[in-house]
Amino acid sequence: MLPAFFHTLIIKDLTTKYSRMAVPVSSPFAKGETDIFIEPSMANRHGLIAGSTGTGKTVTLRVLVEQFSSMGIPVLLPDIKGDLSGMCRPGGGNKKIEERAALLGLKDFSYEGYPVRFWDLYGKDGHPVRTTISEMGPLLLSRILGLNDTQAGILSMLFRYADDQKLLLIDIADLISLITFALENTAEIKGKYGNMTPSSLGAIQRAVLTLEEQGGDLFFGEPSLILEDIMDVRDGKGIINLLSAVALMKAPKIYRSYAFKFSCKLNSVISNQ
Repeated sequence: MLPAFFHTLIIKDLTTKYSRMAVPVSSPFAKGETDIFIEPSMANRHGLIAGSTGTGKTVTLRVLVEQFSSMGIPVLLPDIKGDLSGMCRPGGGNKKIEERAALLGLKDFSYEGYPVRFWDLYGKDGHPVRTTISEMGPLLLSRILGLNDTQAGILSMLFRYADDQKLLLIDIADLISLITFALENTAEIKGKYGNMTPSSLGAIQRAVLTLEEQGGDLFFGEPSLILEDIMDVRDGKGIINLLSAVALMKAPKIYRSYAFKFSCKLNSVISNQ
């Protein structure tokens, strides 16, 4: 799962910006003494789908995602086990589904596929997701690398030096080259930008190398992700964006990099529209 704030931001912004309906979801997702609907404008609350194996957690998630898509709301979710990709094709021939539809009183029930776009930070099971070191910026990068205040300040100095020298930091190799240059020319840089010690530069370099080992060399690069590719509507249905997370779950720093960067970029784009 992505961090809770990440889910909240996506649902809050997209339901407000892209929903074509100001009424609850047209079909109930649960049924008791009365039908239970979900109000799209209230979908930015935190939610938890819990239950033992085989109780329908994945199906419940799929129903919610399909309902949002039907309202013209783009959706982004990680596919940790690879069992969500079937939404791109109509189902059929499942008696339990048909019995459930009858129980809920769904009229004119039919199977249908939904527009799905596949993404993968490693570029193997979907479109690659990329961003540059410069776009990530020193503040987010410091948090991802787990730097202390002193190290974060030095990283900001290095970014400032790169900006002044008109050096675009695209990938991990560019950042390592910049740190190496700073180690070899510390006296020149600190005279204008502030004190930096070889030990702090070495600590930053080790953190960057750890990030690279987890796949940072694949995540950082060009072309950068364009948010319009995710916030898309096709034939009245919101695009369902599935992020392959089978391998990504084993690389928490890269996963966190993606979550931080995407949420900040999404918030910035929508706030300016």
